[in-house]
Amino acid sequence: MQETKIVEEHDIMQTFFEEEDYERARKYLARFEKLMTYYKCAMFEIETKFRVLSEAFSPQLDRNPINSIKSRLKTPESIQQKLKNGGYPITLDSIEQNLNDIAGVRVTCSFIDDVYTLADALLRQDDITLIERKDYIKNPKPNGYRSLHLIVIVPIFLPDEKQYVKVEIQLRTIAMDFWASLEHQLKYKKNFEYTQEMADELFTCAEMSAQLDERMDRLRSDVICEHEQDFDDGEQEAQEATDE
Repeated sequence: MQETKIVEEHDIMQTFFEEEDYERARKYLARFEKLMTYYKCAMFEIETKFRVLSEAFSPQLDRNPINSIKSRLKTPESIQQKLKNGGYPITLDSIEQNLNDIAGVRVTCSFIDDVYTLADALLRQDDITLIERKDYIKNPKPNGYRSLHLIVIVPIFLPDEKQYVKVEIQLRTIAMDFWASLEHQLKYKKNFEYTQEMADELFTCAEMSAQLDERMDRLRSDVICEHEQDFDDGEQEAQEATDE
């Protein structure tokens, strides 16, 4: 176990300090690990908020609005590459200032309405601060990608301090998630040529996925309307029986 930790420390130091100044790197390692702890705690906080919302909405909807919740923390290598791509300094302060997606939470829902219902409920909470909102459901990306993206700041409470941490949240339907997962596998598969023909075919699949979501939403609405009509009919029959 100790040997593994030494290897991990070495990898982190290699990532952020390309020169052979490991003594200086070790001084930053503790800060880096503490910063990653902040992001982990923020992910846990957001996950918990969504689980509570799901439980709260379940009796009202007569179902669970959330199909799954997943979270991920960017690796040191991924963090370094994103800083380089953005032309930012490769420092710990730069991570906090310039990157919004170190901590990521993905919420998969059954229906499009659930996406907006959960997002709105989360943003109404007084300890959540919205930094950025990108609606790729109403305005899909050119490749067909659909999802609702939120960048929020959430407070975390540690034994001796309180920190405000940024978290990226992605909310999407099951169909959107299936398409995005497949597109990512194909596009970034090693030793594989991703052609324009494949991109066009994936775009067509994205359109079909969107149509599926729309049809499922219509079916859900029909079921709700029929259920409400049955309830109203039952109420009326009960009232008539009482009047007699």
